[in-house]
Amino acid sequence: MQLSRHANERSQQRAIPEMMIDLLLQFGSSERAGSGICKMFFDKPSRRRVKAYAGPLASFLEQHLDLYAVVSEENMKVITVGHRTERIARQ
Repeated sequence: MQLSRHANERSQQRAIPEMMIDLLLQFGSSERAGSGICKMFFDKPSRRRVKAYAGPLASFLEQHLDLYAVVSEENMKVITVGHRTERIARQ
């Protein structure tokens, strides 16, 4: 996982653990967000995949699943991360 300096600063400021960014990249859903970038987030199917993967630890991860990441499609570098406060608009 590659984090840009901006993403590293934002994850620290917003208290987003790197483990959750790893889980997001591994299990999250993605949607194109422009030329060469995509949004990654946890929707219902990806939350189920995380719960199946984490087993009994899933209840501890639940509070961290409302997040998103903007990722470069070219090299999968995380540009920024944040907490979702509203639904992802599907296009």
